[in-house]
Amino acid sequence: MKKHSLSTWLYFLVPSILGILLFMIPFKFGEEWKVPIAKFAAILSGWLEPAMPMAAMFIIVIAALGSIAFLFIPRNSSNPSLAESLFKVTPFWTITRLLGAVFAVMVTFKIGPEAIWSEDTGGLLLAPDGLVSFLFTIFLFAGLLLPLLLNFGLLEFFGTMMVKVMRPLFNLPGRSSIDALASWIGDGTIGVLLTSKQYEDGHYTQREAAIIATTFSVVSITFSLVIIDTVGMSQYFLPFYATVILTGIVLALIVPRIYPLRGKKEEYIDGRKFTGAEEKLPEGYNVVSHGLEYALDKASKNRSISTTIKDGMKNVLDMWIGVAPVVMAFGTVALILAETTSVFTILGKPFEPILALLNIPEAAEAAQMMVVGFADMFLPVILADGVITSPITLFTIATISVVQLIYMSEVGGLILGTKIPLNILDLIIIFLLRTLIALPIVAGVAHLLF
Repeated sequence: MKKHSLSTWLYFLVPSILGILLFMIPFKFGEEWKVPIAKFAAILSGWLEPAMPMAAMFIIVIAALGSIAFLFIPRNSSNPSLAESLFKVTPFWTITRLLGAVFAVMVTFKIGPEAIWSEDTGGLLLAPDGLVSFLFTIFLFAGLLLPLLLNFGLLEFFGTMMVKVMRPLFNLPGRSSIDALASWIGDGTIGVLLTSKQYEDGHYTQREAAIIATTFSVVSITFSLVIIDTVGMSQYFLPFYATVILTGIVLALIVPRIYPLRGKKEEYIDGRKFTGAEEKLPEGYNVVSHGLEYALDKASKNRSISTTIKDGMKNVLDMWIGVAPVVMAFGTVALILAETTSVFTILGKPFEPILALLNIPEAAEAAQMMVVGFADMFLPVILADGVITSPITLFTIATISVVQLIYMSEVGGLILGTKIPLNILDLIIIFLLRTLIALPIVAGVAHLLF
């Protein structure tokens, strides 16, 4: 292993440790335990509460107008600008952003049908203390501070060390753990984008890319905090997230070994067959020394504070522009359907006897929340708010909504837009399989806790 300067070691250790403390270690604030970034977001949200709905509406409208404008501007594939990366999306997602903007304007100014802007539908999402408003503050801190974890070698260090775990357990390359870590720390969409790039660059086979995108593009700790907070159970974050991890590992062991993931080809995008030669350690290295070498090389290339700040701001804009309009659009439509129709009740009916068998209280009301998550991760907990009262059921809904993973508003829609070999039918089957396998595990933990 080559020698690195003290400054390089500090560039690796200091930001990484600070990032771990801010994102992953809960501290006690008053009567509740929260990771620091969630507490920062809650404080800022309280300060800005009266202005948040208008500010959120303004940014959602910008997202829609920018996306419409970029529909008519040719893509610069060699060197895309920041604006292009933010606004150049497919026609489907442009329409989704436009719908979110229309809803945001109608809610803010209380115009149009009351079914859209009432306090039970769009008004619930865009209220001063509503989900969309809170997302803007949590995204601000999460996005700005993410480079502490992404830019200074932490992912490279753990990713290299995970070779000995990922291949024996999941039959996946060690580098796939980097995708999982990036998803967990940042966002599931980051994991999908990483996977797509690795697949297109010839590092993953078709089977590996399909498994990683649908199994390891996990919900970030940031989103998980929002989910458990939405059902008013933030004091149970540690057992909640421990259950998410346990269930996620079980699903990762089972789902890739059955249809449809089992049938994907073990060959690369250019037709090469998998041989395993790519994963051999360089001579003279073990997994720890190679991981350190990889991490320190990464840290030595990221000494610019201005670049780190720019990366953080780009993360914030990506989340504001990319996620908030979609949550507003899908959330409002789903809440309207839930409030005014019986669509989700009908689709969720098959889950009623399963929930009753697992002794989950309020099974009839909770059943629809087992399927609505396919549209968007936040919808189950939004629909549960004020309807479900049992802590067992609330805990189950919150945990299931996180481990389902295939949300069309984010990960699912993004997968369909990449070259990863998965279609809409594959995603529906994987979503249902994950839900059915996870339910007994989550229900069992819920009964132990409450």
